[in-house]
Amino acid sequence: MTQRDLYIDRLRTVMTALVILHHTAITYGGSGGWFYHEINASGSPSSLLLTMFCATQQAYFMGFFFLLAGYFTPASLERKGYARFILDRGIRLGLPLLAFGLILGPLTAAMDNFAAGRGFWPTIVYLWRDKEFINGPLWFAEALLIFSLAYCAWRAVLGSPLARIERTPKPVPTYLWWLLSAVGVGAVALAIRQVVPTGQNVIGLQLGYFASYIFLFAVGITAWRYEWLRQLSWKNARPWVVTLAIAWPCMPVGILVARALIGLGKSNFGGGLSWTAILYAFWEPFVAWGLIAAWLLVFRKHLNQPSALWAWLNRRAYAVYIIHPVGLVAVSLLLRGWVAPALIKWGVVGLLACAVCWLASDPLVRLPGLRRVV
Repeated sequence: MTQRDLYIDRLRTVMTALVILHHTAITYGGSGGWFYHEINASGSPSSLLLTMFCATQQAYFMGFFFLLAGYFTPASLERKGYARFILDRGIRLGLPLLAFGLILGPLTAAMDNFAAGRGFWPTIVYLWRDKEFINGPLWFAEALLIFSLAYCAWRAVLGSPLARIERTPKPVPTYLWWLLSAVGVGAVALAIRQVVPTGQNVIGLQLGYFASYIFLFAVGITAWRYEWLRQLSWKNARPWVVTLAIAWPCMPVGILVARALIGLGKSNFGGGLSWTAILYAFWEPFVAWGLIAAWLLVFRKHLNQPSALWAWLNRRAYAVYIIHPVGLVAVSLLLRGWVAPALIKWGVVGLLACAVCWLASDPLVRLPGLRRVV
């Protein structure tokens, strides 16, 4: 890896920590699906703040993961060829998905049920007996495996032959192009949500969010070929940072207006053609493009130098992503007797869970058998 790419590994590490904080926010009152809810989402100020944190994260951070994954996909396929690339994706993505669905997912669900007095082992036995497969956050591995196979099929049928594709620098698209893409992604997301609203799974995937995921994965692939990440500048990003500053407040204002006009918990942001659903579908890409550009530029400028600490954190980030549900739920349950404001518990538990997960992942990346997987 060249020094120029060091910041990308660090971005993935920070996004992994944000995944943990995202799920911690849901634990303490943010809106969303998670294994353990100590405080349910409500109209309280802390719940609304945590919900906005979750909504902002949801708008961009998983799409950002797909963009970064797409960025490294063409070079990996060129280097390995179809057979080895697919085998590698099966090992790196498929095996963790199976491990989570068969072991870590049931374990996390059993911890939650045990805390609620419903039994630990009976939960695991029930899930195994009824062949309940819990993919949890490993839906990302499932989706990325599908995307990778689709890219291989596209390259084999319609794309350039392997070893013939060239990286040809081209200018980063103009603001108008990104504006049209945001409108397009929002429109496609709204269309998908007429059939599959957000929060509803199809084969373990929330397809209501996949318009931006697919688009950003494709952007990552294109960015590699045309070297957009190297050329990205504040001149390109500044209009989107301004757009972000204008667009972001529209959601909290929309939530407050919906609460006043429709009632708490009665407005539908996830599907249909209500004004709230339209707002949410278009709000996400208009927020995401600015945040992604800002993260890329700040990290490329300030966090692109060698560092032993960052190297240690980066090497364990994928393992942390895989095991974090167990670590976060365990820390949350251990501290459930602690009485403190929701926002304080979110910060403390989230940071503790990050520390626990990174430390627990250390031996995993050292084991000879697991080292190739995580």
